[in-house]
Amino acid sequence: MNTQLKGITENYRERMQRLALFEPLFRLENKREKDENNQQVDYFGYGLLTLLFFFENMLIRNKKTSIQDLAQYLYELNQGKQALSLEGFEKIARNVVETFRPPSGKRNEKSFYNWETREYENVHYSILKADRADVNTNTQYYKLDEQGLELVFATKEYFTEFQLSINQLVLRKQLEKGEFVGALRQIDEMHIDVESLRNRMTVIKHEIQRNIISDETYERYKQMVEDINARLTRENEEFRELHTFVKDTKNRLAYDMNSEKDRKAYELILQIDRELGEVHHIHTMLLKESIDLKTTALHAAQEALYYVGIDSFNFKQEITAPLASKPLPLAASKRLMEPFLTIEQNETWSPLVIFSEQRIETQDGVERTASFDDLSDEELQELENAKIRKRFGEIMTLVLKAMEGKETITLKEVVERIREEELDWLNNPIFYQLWYVMHQRSPITYEKTEDRNESLFEEVFELIKYQYSCIEVEELQEIIKATERFSIQNMVLRLRVGGNDGL
Repeated sequence: MNTQLKGITENYRERMQRLALFEPLFRLENKREKDENNQQVDYFGYGLLTLLFFFENMLIRNKKTSIQDLAQYLYELNQGKQALSLEGFEKIARNVVETFRPPSGKRNEKSFYNWETREYENVHYSILKADRADVNTNTQYYKLDEQGLELVFATKEYFTEFQLSINQLVLRKQLEKGEFVGALRQIDEMHIDVESLRNRMTVIKHEIQRNIISDETYERYKQMVEDINARLTRENEEFRELHTFVKDTKNRLAYDMNSEKDRKAYELILQIDRELGEVHHIHTMLLKESIDLKTTALHAAQEALYYVGIDSFNFKQEITAPLASKPLPLAASKRLMEPFLTIEQNETWSPLVIFSEQRIETQDGVERTASFDDLSDEELQELENAKIRKRFGEIMTLVLKAMEGKETITLKEVVERIREEELDWLNNPIFYQLWYVMHQRSPITYEKTEDRNESLFEEVFELIKYQYSCIEVEELQEIIKATERFSIQNMVLRLRVGGNDGL
């Protein structure tokens, strides 16, 4: 038998830690409690159901999950399978939670002999953790910890490192088949994967700051960070392809809504596009953090390692003692001292300086330059007003198009028209500024003047001057929520001939 095989005991601790995650389930299986019909209580199954229960609540972003909620779920799921009351299931739920998270608050621990290091070691893991508490009802809420997520993912037969990539592939297949409801669930799982990865990167960042004490440790963390960065880069490319595919699907469905089913599919693809964008944004932030981790944190750790070596360097023992105790040749002594001597510095003058750029000054000592003069504040303000006038004119063009020859229109109708044409004006503050200014100065009658505020409407009146000469804007009671960021009170805009007619 070949006893020189390499790699068998490599990463023995990490493998043992993964196996240790299953111990709470087997401790639950060893419980010998029975129900009212003297049947064995399936604690092992209830343990797995508990993991899936907390995982599902993470998917729907429910941050208030208590033991009572778990007991209610198990009671409704039971449907007479075991003869237990709601109080009985509450006892089971409490036993399961206490097994996954000991009442002492300490993490679970497993002792083992490490065949790689030839030492007895301990690994710690946490399946559930306390999230928040309601003091009024004396209720404690729980959520899955990082190892709890690993245990859930282990039941799907793939590693957590590739969880997001696999979910991306599954999402692509679901979109191709038109399974939009399943795709939304898949995006929820991707959201949890990204959050889990964020927590892991935070842990790695802290470990880099604490644990790098040698070149070997530095190289190991450097390789780990590079692997994370490479995987995030690949996942980011896949996100872009998914966005392109979703956009194409959305455009295709927009022109084919002949039935209620088609309209429902279009609403689902819009929701998929929005939620996929949120997950992609968080993932992009993680990619930037990984780049910072790769550059800033590792560089800082390398510098810290260098200065630790400098601080531990004993000049008397390493330099003075060898020079004084044993005679060295002059060349060797000089070589030994060179790193600690300052660099020789000589100040010289080069004849090439006469060919460099010269300063040209007038008789009064003022330097002449060929650069352009700075703009005055008035000129800068005029340039800014020109941009605003152009924007106001573009928005008024859109309003006139929405009016379709009428003399009256509401702001709500304009907003709906912008949404239909999928324009980006609703995210631009200048759109709301135009309506506020028109409302404040209503009625607005165009007169050619040098006044700054009046001139802002030159582009607007250029569009209507052959038919109308007055704009009235009156507020309404309704509040329009144009976007998540902007809300504005509804208004009605009227075009009139003359100044105050009809007021």
